[in-house]
Amino acid sequence: MKPESDRFLVKAREFLLKGMDVIQQWPDEAGRAAYLAAFHAAQALIFEKTGTVAKTHSGVRGQFGQLVKDDPQCGTEIRSFLGRAYNLKAIADYETGPDSEISPERATWAIETANFFVDFVALSLRADDVDESESA
Repeated sequence: MKPESDRFLVKAREFLLKGMDVIQQWPDEAGRAAYLAAFHAAQALIFEKTGTVAKTHSGVRGQFGQLVKDDPQCGTEIRSFLGRAYNLKAIADYETGPDSEISPERATWAIETANFFVDFVALSLRADDVDESESA
């Protein structure tokens, strides 16, 4: 695994831990953290496969989607998570009033799914490392 990809995964795990710490008191922050965990994990995969870093949120979603579209290990929930979790980030960052609240249950779902997302990316990158070492 490239050092840059590893750093993205470390950042993703940091956001997961932060999100878990604040679910009950600040579920909107947990929702944002869940998105950012997946965002950084997606960047790890993108960098590992392409050597580039996507410059926008939509670029990350698009490139990640392209990279995993034919991967049978990547289920629908992981494929769609960046878009769904971005909505939580947008609520936390921009919404006001009654539409600005994220329930602890929804934040818990987001953190749990982000954890699966990060694990999927980490396992994919490790599998690539194994494949490369076996073919060498």
